[in-house]
Amino acid sequence: MTSTANPYSKTRGDHASETSEDYVEAILRLAGDGSSDSCDEAPKAKTTEIANHFGVAQPTVTKTLNRLAAEGLICIHRRQFVHLTAEGEEMARKSLKKHETIVEFLRKLGVSQAQSELDSEGMEHHISQETLAAFERFL
Repeated sequence: MTSTANPYSKTRGDHASETSEDYVEAILRLAGDGSSDSCDEAPKAKTTEIANHFGVAQPTVTKTLNRLAAEGLICIHRRQFVHLTAEGEEMARKSLKKHETIVEFLRKLGVSQAQSELDSEGMEHHISQETLAAFERFL
C-alpha cells in the first residue's frame, strides 16, 4: 500500500488524464509521425476516424477534442481534422511507450497478443514509474 494519506488519490488522478492520453495516442497513430505548430504542415487525423476508432458518436469526440484544444494538446481544423501540438505529441509518445512496454511484458508472460492489447489499455494509465521501470528491466 502506498504511503500517501489517501491511497486512492493516485487512481482518481490517473482517471482524470486517461481520456486525454487515449485521444492523443489515437491521434498520433491515425495521423502518423510529427507535430508542427504550423497548421498546414502537421500530419492530421480526421475527426470521423477518431470517432470510429473509439466507437463513439461524433458529438462525444467534438466535446473531448474541444477540451484537448483548450489544454493546448491539439489544434482543430474546421471541425474535420486535428493535429497534435508539440505538447500533445510528447504526451502521446509517452503513453504509447507505456502501452508497448506493458504489451511486451504481458506477451513475455504468455498472454495472447489480443488480450495483452486489451489489458494494456487499462494498465497504462495506472502503472507507476517504479513498476514500469521494473517491467523495462525485466524485458
